[in-house]
Amino acid sequence: MLSGVLRSPAAIAANIRIMRAFVFVRQLILNPPVNEVKELQNEVKELKQHLEEIFTDYNDINEDTRMQLELINETLAELQVKNKELNKSRVPIGFHSSKYR
Repeated sequence: MLSGVLRSPAAIAANIRIMRAFVFVRQLILNPPVNEVKELQNEVKELKQHLEEIFTDYNDINEDTRMQLELINETLAELQVKNKELNKSRVPIGFHSSKYR
């Protein structure tokens, strides 16, 4: 308080320092310092959780895809067996001009 009333250069300089200190304290209160290490640890933790979720979803999809591929392969095998049965050599019927030449 006294530095605000006195007009000497030392009192004015002290008053300026006091005001700057109050401004600095106010800025610290409004914008607390960020602990960069802690912030990075939190980001890494969030990324790990996100990757675990992605891999869990991928494994679920991968298992579903494997089941679908197995069903497709079984169906294709059944169709190949039916196709072989249908394409057995048959005795041709009808008129063949090659026999009568």
